[in-house]
Amino acid sequence: MRWPDRLTLATALACAVAALVLVVAESSFERAGDSLLSASERAQTRTAIQTLMRRLLDAETAQRGYLLTGRAEYLAPFQDAQADIARALERLVQRNPGDAAWAASVAELQQRTLEKLSEVTETVALYDRGQHDAWRSVLLTDIGREKMEAARAAAESLLLAEDARVIEARNDVFDTLDNGRIGVRVLTALSLLALIFYFRNSAALYRAQRQHTQALSAERDLLETQVRQRTAELTELARHLQTAREDERAHLARELHDELGALLTAAKFDVARLRRVLGPPLAPDLAERLQHLNHSIDQGISLKRRIIEDLRPSALSNLGLKAALEIQAREFEARSGLAVHLAVDEVLLPPDRQIVIYRVVQEAFTNVAKHAQAGHVTLALRQHGQQVELRVADDGQGLPTAPGGALPAAPAGAHGLAGMRFRVESVGGTMVISSLPGAGTTIDVRLPLPAPPIAAVPALGSAAA
Repeated sequence: MRWPDRLTLATALACAVAALVLVVAESSFERAGDSLLSASERAQTRTAIQTLMRRLLDAETAQRGYLLTGRAEYLAPFQDAQADIARALERLVQRNPGDAAWAASVAELQQRTLEKLSEVTETVALYDRGQHDAWRSVLLTDIGREKMEAARAAAESLLLAEDARVIEARNDVFDTLDNGRIGVRVLTALSLLALIFYFRNSAALYRAQRQHTQALSAERDLLETQVRQRTAELTELARHLQTAREDERAHLARELHDELGALLTAAKFDVARLRRVLGPPLAPDLAERLQHLNHSIDQGISLKRRIIEDLRPSALSNLGLKAALEIQAREFEARSGLAVHLAVDEVLLPPDRQIVIYRVVQEAFTNVAKHAQAGHVTLALRQHGQQVELRVADDGQGLPTAPGGALPAAPAGAHGLAGMRFRVESVGGTMVISSLPGAGTTIDVRLPLPAPPIAAVPALGSAAA
């Protein structure tokens, strides 16, 4: 079964269990409430019956006391008893509507009660009229006792009926409790099953997630390995292309210096020889043409030198990095008219790092001349520990910033910056560009010095020899 289907089944089972719990709880509560309410009402009914009989007995006692003493205060309990008896009878009449047997028993009790009250009222009335022989004869007969016994029998009948209903209600409560207990057991078992099902599904989900995570991790590791491999390959390829370009530039510079230099020098000698052969005086037109030819050859030689210097600066190979940077700075001052402050120390670097420093400075000067609108440039080179630090700073307009104030990694069209950064990183260095709008731009480059070669330790045998 798929996980979505399991989740749907688990959700449906949980909802069914929850609904069943609610139904059983509500049903048990309602039945228990009804049973308790019924027991309370039956207790009130028993109280009403007992009150009626007690007040009927009070009325009979008041009758006896009044007839024996003739004192009127004995009639007050009799009058109060009549009111209480009337309320009790009214409550009994309203109890259990629709129950014919109950209504007949209540009517019987009401009849017997009224007969007893009539007997008491009649004897009191005879006493008040002075018919003492009459009330004594009535009192000495068994009419009062019979009426009282009849009322008591009717009340006992009602009490027995109420006792039966109380027992029924109590049994109903016990049944409700038993049903609730059974329901709790069933629901407990269902809850345990649901919990077991939930744990099984959770374990299955955990295993699936772990497998998915492991698969993703393996795929990510594979992709990272491929990315590192491709990056290393591209870096090596770019480094090779850069080295090949520099080698090609050097080869082309040598070819231009040797071949084109020889041709232009030969042409220069031919012009001088031709001038000697023709000898003075020369015709004005011929002298002008020879002068123009000599000037063109000089321009070609100058162009050849500039091209060679751009391809492979001879000062870097012949005079060293410091002199090459100073010459580059003076030529930049001459071309751009900007003042360059130099603070260049003599540092020892292998040729590959020297050309990196030279090209970075060359590209930085080009960017300053094209975009910075600066008035002053600072070029500093020094060795700090095992690192060589280069700084090129200007006071121009700065670089554009990305949203949030950060410098863009590579502004549109700024391939020179990307090339500078790659040159530096290809030899293990770092390049940081810092700039603020209107506050100029600073390029900081740090190149590690190569580790010195480890001298070979001579063997003991050779040392002894």
